[in-house]
Amino acid sequence: MRTNELEHYLTELLKPQQIKDFTTNGLQVQGCETINKVVTGVTASKALIERAISEKADAILVHHGYFWKNESYAIRGMKHDRIKALLVNDINLFAYHLPLDIHPTLGNNAQLAKLFNIEAVEPLELGNPLSVAMQGCFKQACSGEEFSQLINNTLERECLHIAAPSDKPIKTIAWCSGGGQGYIELAAEQGIDAFLTGEVSEQTTHIAHEMDIHFFAAGHHATERYGIKALGEHLAEKHGLEVVFVDIDNPV
Repeated sequence: MRTNELEHYLTELLKPQQIKDFTTNGLQVQGCETINKVVTGVTASKALIERAISEKADAILVHHGYFWKNESYAIRGMKHDRIKALLVNDINLFAYHLPLDIHPTLGNNAQLAKLFNIEAVEPLELGNPLSVAMQGCFKQACSGEEFSQLINNTLERECLHIAAPSDKPIKTIAWCSGGGQGYIELAAEQGIDAFLTGEVSEQTTHIAHEMDIHFFAAGHHATERYGIKALGEHLAEKHGLEVVFVDIDNPV
């Protein structure tokens, strides 16, 4: 598959133009013109690039790429080493941030809903079909402790659970992969029983306690492994590309 054909297909599939983001989505670093093998991963770290080189991949497809808003334009140090390795080895780098979070079937949030059997999925931001955070419900209510153990077993990470003061059973849940802790207040205002995301902030504890909502932080990396993996599997099935998902361990 030609590089420009893959970029066009990913643009049609993920529609990056429809959502404002903190980075450039799409082909970030141009490499060879023909792609047969793709390495997918959460972040375009040096370790992932080295693995792609060893796999003789033509492209890397990630959720976290480069060129973030407000970062320095200078290509030096760590950024230089990463980009140089891509250029020297003629490897394309594709990155999709928020467009991958919100995709209705392949996205990080959609994949989390699938993993945890969440039903009646809809936007947390009512009236916004592009809401980054989502809400839904479970077929049967569970305790905070039970859901915490389910997260640990499913994501293979020990999550942080800040229990609601009432310790109410969890029937409704809102979630946002990655660093979505800022949505907890919106979830609580809508009377939702629990909120799941990747990260936690100092004020999150107080909001959970004062607004009586369970909060779960399961790791930024751990909650964002599944969208990029699903996207790679889709490309392999749809276009016959050889795709290797590489999970670089990250406890955060």
